[in-house]
Amino acid sequence: MRKEDKKVLIESLTKQLTENNNFYLTDVSTLNAQETSNLRRLSFKNDIKLVVVKNTLLRKAMENVDRDFSELYVALKGQTAIMFSEAGNGPAKMIKDYRKKGTYPIVKAAFIEEMAYLGDDQIDFLISIKSKNELVADLIALLQSPAKNVISALQSGGQTLVGVLKTLSEKEN
Repeated sequence: MRKEDKKVLIESLTKQLTENNNFYLTDVSTLNAQETSNLRRLSFKNDIKLVVVKNTLLRKAMENVDRDFSELYVALKGQTAIMFSEAGNGPAKMIKDYRKKGTYPIVKAAFIEEMAYLGDDQIDFLISIKSKNELVADLIALLQSPAKNVISALQSGGQTLVGVLKTLSEKEN
């Protein structure tokens, strides 16, 4: 690869690392061409960008970004594919689903919202991490719950009051 091509690739990776808060470093080395193609299709379907990169170029790109990726440097060995995703748990869910057919891809590391996670043993934890949208939905549900309870109590109380008044009015006759 020419020096100019490497520079362009490093700039592209730097831009992607800057724009994305969530990415996974994975090992896809044992996948054959068909399996790799299937993984790429599945990634596209799940809005995950999958890029196979050279470790040295990825490290240089990481060094160009204003975040601290130093914890991830130990994962830059062997073949590396990087998965970019909006949802922090998206790639973990996809990998777990894909591995029902085999043992690869393996999660080498993940960087989710300023936190680094190392090792494939973290995959179940990574799946359980809620995305920003899921957290917002949970918060809205919690905020709506007391209001729904008050409205429900007022509605049922009104029916009870009407029933009591009706019974009292019937008794007088």
